[in-house]
Amino acid sequence: MLAKRMKRTLGIALFALVPLTLPVVTAGMAQSHGFTQSPSSRQDACAQGKVSDCGTIVWEPQSVEGPKGFPQAGPADGKICSAGLAQFAELDDPRGGQWPATNVSAGQDFTFTWKITAAHSTMSFRYFVTKDGWDPSQPLTRAALEPAPFVSQDLGGQRPPNTYTHTGKLPNKSGKHVILGVWDIADTGNAFYSCADVNFG
Repeated sequence: MLAKRMKRTLGIALFALVPLTLPVVTAGMAQSHGFTQSPSSRQDACAQGKVSDCGTIVWEPQSVEGPKGFPQAGPADGKICSAGLAQFAELDDPRGGQWPATNVSAGQDFTFTWKITAAHSTMSFRYFVTKDGWDPSQPLTRAALEPAPFVSQDLGGQRPPNTYTHTGKLPNKSGKHVILGVWDIADTGNAFYSCADVNFG
C-alpha cells in the first residue's frame, strides 16, 4: 500500500514539473527556418534528391541554423555550410567540386529566392562569394570568401513571407564558385546558412 501511494505521489510531482521545464527547453530555439532555392543551395539539392548520401538534411533543409555575426563570428571554418551542426556535416563535404551548380552570368541582376517554413523578425539577407583562385576541393573557409557581402538586403525587423524574393547584382566572376547566403534573425542570436554552388558563364 505504501509503495503504491509513493508511486502515485511521484507521478503527480513529475507531471507538475512539465510546464516548468518546457520553456527552458524551447527558450533558445528560433521560430524561423529557411534556405535558398535560387540559387539552389546544397540543402535544396539534397531535399530534391539531386544528390545522394546527404544524411538527415534530406528531411530538414530548413534547419541549418547557427550563431549569427558572420564573418567575425558564426560557424567555424570548414563547417560554414552546415552552420557547425554535426548532423548536417554532409553539406561541408566539397564532393570534389561535384555539387549541382546553378548557371549564372557575371554582373547580372539575379533574383534570390528563399523558402521560409516559419517567418521570423529579420535583420538582413546577405550574400558572400568565393575569391578567384579558391580551392573547390576543400571545405569552405573565411579565407576562401571575399570579405564583404556583394548583396545585403536589410529588412529592419520585418517578417518575410513563406517565399521571399529580392534582386541583386552578381559579382564579376567566372567559372565555379560558392555563394554563401546568410539570413540574420533580428531577435535571436542565430542566423541561417545556405551554400549554393554556381557556375559563372
